[in-house]
Amino acid sequence: MNPDAMASSATARVASPAHRAFLPVAAQDEVAAKLVAKHGEGRTDAIGRGVRQVAERWWSEDGDAALFAEFCERHYLADEAERANAFSRISDALEQVDGLLHELHRELRRPMDTDTGPLGPVDLLFANMDFFAHVEPDLFRTKVAFLALLNFPVHRLEERLRDGGTWSREAWARSCLMDRFAMRVPAELQQETTRAFNAAEVYISEYNILMDRVMTRDGQRPFPAGLRLLTHWGLRDELKGNYAAGAEGLEKQRLIQRIMERIVRQEIPGAVRSNPDLLWAPETNEVRPVDGAAPRSDLAEREPDTRYVRLLEVFHALRAIDPYAPTAPTFIQRRFDLGRQMPEREVEALLVSVLDAPEVGRVARRIKERLGRPLEPFDLWYTGYLPRASLREEELDATVQRRFPNLGAFQGAIPGILEQLGFAPQRARWLAERIVVDPARGAGHASGAQRREDKAHLRTRVPSGGMNFQGYNVAMHELGHNVEQVFSLNAIDHWALNGVPNTAFTEALAFTFQAYDLAVLGLGSKGEEARRHEAIHGLWMTAEIAGVSLLDMKIWNWLYAHPRATPAETREAVLREAREVWNRWFAPHYGVRDLEILAIYSHIVNAAMYLPDYAIGHIVAFQLAERLRQVPFGEEVERIMRLGRLTPDAWMRAAVNGPVSAEPLLVSARAALDAGA
Repeated sequence: MNPDAMASSATARVASPAHRAFLPVAAQDEVAAKLVAKHGEGRTDAIGRGVRQVAERWWSEDGDAALFAEFCERHYLADEAERANAFSRISDALEQVDGLLHELHRELRRPMDTDTGPLGPVDLLFANMDFFAHVEPDLFRTKVAFLALLNFPVHRLEERLRDGGTWSREAWARSCLMDRFAMRVPAELQQETTRAFNAAEVYISEYNILMDRVMTRDGQRPFPAGLRLLTHWGLRDELKGNYAAGAEGLEKQRLIQRIMERIVRQEIPGAVRSNPDLLWAPETNEVRPVDGAAPRSDLAEREPDTRYVRLLEVFHALRAIDPYAPTAPTFIQRRFDLGRQMPEREVEALLVSVLDAPEVGRVARRIKERLGRPLEPFDLWYTGYLPRASLREEELDATVQRRFPNLGAFQGAIPGILEQLGFAPQRARWLAERIVVDPARGAGHASGAQRREDKAHLRTRVPSGGMNFQGYNVAMHELGHNVEQVFSLNAIDHWALNGVPNTAFTEALAFTFQAYDLAVLGLGSKGEEARRHEAIHGLWMTAEIAGVSLLDMKIWNWLYAHPRATPAETREAVLREAREVWNRWFAPHYGVRDLEILAIYSHIVNAAMYLPDYAIGHIVAFQLAERLRQVPFGEEVERIMRLGRLTPDAWMRAAVNGPVSAEPLLVSARAALDAGA
């Protein structure tokens, strides 16, 4: 496939900023000089910056040089009271705009995100409607955005890191609000990005493996009837659940690993996905009809490189935005500097600090002793240090079914769950009133509100027989997200500060809630031994996801270095990068080289370098858990989640009196290992 053909015709029609900008520097300087003469030399820097910010985003269709000058002279707000009123009005208006459009968008995507039955052609068409794509263009067209750019600075990350410690809450809110206007992206490009992400999401959400149709090399079918697993989440969780199943479980784990390898290499036969009429042997790639007929080579034809087509479509859509982002001109920079508010090199160093830690090797040797065999690649997801490791999945499913026979029961139980975790009854009810539970089409997710009158939505996957432990475990994770979303929106002092520093921080609270899954069911405790096991398990999980995160980062750097790559070239590059990450950080513990299993994560395809947030989230979650053990849980969660969207460093120092660091996790894991855990 020609990669140039992946760019939509809409993208091709959009003129670049270079063709749209026309204001020479001399004209900008003249406007700034007039404003300084009118309002005083003390405002020289602020005026110069404001005029430059407007000019960088002013296009020919906005007016000629005379209109630009007139706009700046008329709308520069020298009076601080006027400036404060403008900020308040913009913030209040955008809360309603964002909130109402988010609710509309959620409704249009409802069939795609929730289990409402088979998707129809019209469902995807509605999901591709992105009303948000028109908000920013309209804000620039009406010149609201230009007024904001003229009067408030768009801060770069280095400025926040350098000066943020001296800012008031209102100064932080103004800074966060101006992130909104850092880019001026044409609606056509926004729409193309939505289309690319939706196509990737549909591909992933419908990528199911019918495990009862999977055969061993000798024709045995080891998985129970009706078991249908979404890749990668379902496959990984099924693999985890088989550690308590002895030799039979080990064979299943090896088979799942082989399925994962076939998927990332695109060697999986295209016909077997979600197909109940075919039997498939992943070890040999043999395919035969379920009625017992002989294997057929035509059915074994591999899936096209669709996985990598979808990845490239997302890449090209996001890369097309690069010229419109003067403060972060690549998606990589936007993901780190604007999204995470952490420099890429800092995130990489954080992840490497975990992978290079000698404690990881010590844990690997300890797991090998516990298993009584050499480590195998799927032991990336070893669960033996989890409290539920000694419990069979069937027992856990039965316990969940008794407590939560359906999603309605889970919805009604939320206040009680929150009280069990340590929230005051009144606050637990207040939170529960702002959370709605839905059945997920995919693995599950949390969708926060955008305005305070709306509610957060919790989505988890529920099989036809009712909620099982996997669905409950995901629900506990998403409940953590929802609690963060409610506190950081409904209880925040400035709407523009709503949220957390980056996605990793909401993941951190989600991981914290998820760690209490057994305790809520009455099956676990948090004694000293449990905490030691938690530290070791936390390090092992963090090392695994740190490796996957580095792979994600390497893939995107490769894509930018090879923007004309074909899907086949991209596939080979992803596999090569996966082998390199494996060989450097995992092969020494596993004794086998050139594995590609790290590339199985679906986020690589549909989430655009999201994975580092999980790794950072695990690290932050451990730091939060240490803090939350020392204080009243519910009160402290609320205090921390009301800090808002500061930089990660500022947020962590206010939350736990220290920076984001893997050292507390490493110290705790080392102590646990020394104690014989």
